[in-house]
Amino acid sequence: MQQNRRRRASSGGRRTTHSRTDREELLFSVSHVERVLRERHFLQRMSPHTPVFAAAVIQYLTAKVLELEGNEAQKHGSGRITPEIIDRVLHSNPLLSSLFRDYLLTGGPGQ
Repeated sequence: MQQNRRRRASSGGRRTTHSRTDREELLFSVSHVERVLRERHFLQRMSPHTPVFAAAVIQYLTAKVLELEGNEAQKHGSGRITPEIIDRVLHSNPLLSSLFRDYLLTGGPGQ
């Protein structure tokens, strides 16, 4: 009975393939992160789970920073996230400040 259900669920007996990004329900490409880790020689050996974890961490940090920047922009009545808002958020949050202490943000084009 169990096998019949499995057979009916698949279309034509073929299994659909999903990327690691899809399987882990991430937005950041696991394959891209893996390629960067390998090409830049960040690690001597790499577990198959390493790029998945790294992509998840990058996705989380990006979402957190964008959330804080959006809140800051809304607080100041702006509908846009400007370089000034990014700079303000990164310097006002102690954890983000220590993470991005070596990076200098410029005002972009026109400044």
